[in-house]
Amino acid sequence: MKTKLALLLNEYGESHQNPTNKLLHWMCVPLIFFTIFGLLRCIPMPDSMIAISQYVNISFLAILLTMLYYLSLSWKLFLAFIPWALVVVVGKDYLFQKLGPSNLLIASISTFALAWVGQFIGHGIEGKKPSFLKDLQFLLIGPAWLLNFIFKIVK
Repeated sequence: MKTKLALLLNEYGESHQNPTNKLLHWMCVPLIFFTIFGLLRCIPMPDSMIAISQYVNISFLAILLTMLYYLSLSWKLFLAFIPWALVVVVGKDYLFQKLGPSNLLIASISTFALAWVGQFIGHGIEGKKPSFLKDLQFLLIGPAWLLNFIFKIVK
């Protein structure tokens, strides 16, 4: 019997067979993932939270929830995503400090939109709709699907 993660990865993979679509996903999925947390980082915290908001903010809480979702699917997936989660947390906070919230917001929206254009071009080439149109959890399966390829190489 296959695990829930294996079933989700297989279903996601069904609409990601074309090499060009796969390449576009390798570029766009990490950008989309990163920019979502950049966008969330731009949401101001309530005044009562300002003292800790440099470290605990909506983006940080969202990455924790994302990691809990991955843990619910597989502890190996959870552990493998820790380095990427650290890159996202540190990277978006660095950009927040260097660019400021307004510029990070503009950069995140722009990159997010361009990456989604790339995704839809890939699916146009593939001739299949994006998986998330069927089930929103596939928005979180995309990064896991990419990591699954890395697992196969490392084994």
